Amino acid sequence: MLHKNKHITQWISLAVGTFLMAVSFPLFFIRNDIAPGGVSGLATIIYALTGFPVGMMSAIINVPLFLISWRHMGRAFAAKSLVAMLGVSAVIDLLPMSVVTTDPVLASIFGGALMGVGLGLVIRSGATTGGTDMAAMLIHQKVPIISVGGFLLAIDFCVVVLSGIVFNLQSAMYAVISIFISTQVMDRVIEGLESAKAFFVFSSKTSEIADAVLLKMERGVTLLHAQGAYSRQEKDVLLCVITRLQIPQFKAIVEELDPSAFLVVTDVREALGEGFTRPSPE
Repeated sequence: MLHKNKHITQWISLAVGTFLMAVSFPLFFIRNDIAPGGVSGLATIIYALTGFPVGMMSAIINVPLFLISWRHMGRAFAAKSLVAMLGVSAVIDLLPMSVVTTDPVLASIFGGALMGVGLGLVIRSGATTGGTDMAAMLIHQKVPIISVGGFLLAIDFCVVVLSGIVFNLQSAMYAVISIFISTQVMDRVIEGLESAKAFFVFSSKTSEIADAVLLKMERGVTLLHAQGAYSRQEKDVLLCVITRLQIPQFKAIVEELDPSAFLVVTDVREALGEGFTRPSPE
């Protein structure tokens, strides 16, 4: 039952993401001469030069990349990607929509955000809309240290340069804005909206602090054994991962029990497990 529900959720996410990504082009990008990277951005440039439909051109360019994904990413991924790719192309060309705004600044901001949400949902569903995001996911498999959004930003640079040549420098600058916004939004959607912070607490009262956090916040803590480089003394370092909303309470507990404690705070890109997002059952 859980396995079935997971697949249903993934297909719903795929459908919604495909639609949002597709409508960002007729609503914001195409009529404002903004080519926000990727195959669809390249198709937008070709449309401005020849009048050839953006969706159809995107599908034509995506065919070789789709064949590559089928060979390297497996049948399930490729099947979902095919649905997403054809869905984006069909929505762009067949669904009648009027441009929302002719202000290129607003178009680049809101279009980028809409596209980022759509791409993030598609990738979270285990697919891609094809084009540069498909290439980015292939590369990400080999170099996972860099995010999918980072790869997209690098790959899309050439499309932006081309848009500057075909349109003008301002259009290229608006495209950069839309790409930046879309990659930031996309990464947040992929990683999850529930961000967290990791606290490392260096204190002589780590046990008291740990007990207080367990009791008052009901949040798990870990004591890491460490040694001072100068004193060579053994000591415990407290590690605790909490949500952003719990940061003030955590700091107050530490301040109350040991005002001289040394805290190191770092961002957590994703937290899975008790108290956070539960991992999806396979």
